[in-house]
Amino acid sequence: MTNMYFIALAAPDEINDDALKWKQFMKDRFECTVALRSPAHITLIPPFWMEDSLENSLQNAIKEFSVQQTSFEISLMDFDVFKPRVIYINVLPNETLQKIQTQLQVFLTQSKLFPIKEEERKFHPHITIATRDLHKKAFREAWEIFEQKKYKASWSANGISILKHNQKKWDVVFTSLFAS
Repeated sequence: MTNMYFIALAAPDEINDDALKWKQFMKDRFECTVALRSPAHITLIPPFWMEDSLENSLQNAIKEFSVQQTSFEISLMDFDVFKPRVIYINVLPNETLQKIQTQLQVFLTQSKLFPIKEEERKFHPHITIATRDLHKKAFREAWEIFEQKKYKASWSANGISILKHNQKKWDVVFTSLFAS
């Protein structure tokens, strides 16, 4: 069977809880539900279709990559947008995060084992609050609310997760911790 997967840094519970409150607000106020289908995360490798039979191999590859990494700090500050539909928690620039994303993409694409394509868009780490189901008309109103909000948090990223779509939402199916 073929399923959709993506690879990410999953946010810890307290940040996921904050994000969930805002996602729920967006659902109640603007009928946006897509962002509610995944836990708070920073996408490293965007969604791709893969045969389930490759899942163990992908886990092993993520393990092999993860043990060469060390924990690092991720800082979040306020909100930003990708016009005209996405509102997100802003991830402050982070050289280590950029490096890990680039190295992971190269590592997985060079193996040629997984159907992961070279990403053409520039890596822009963020934690989504509202996405493609935020109507353009509601976007301005929603952004006026979030533009005023202040938020500051940080966490120590200590592993990489594989998320799998279960036909309704995304589940974390595997996490491999960094060496230290």
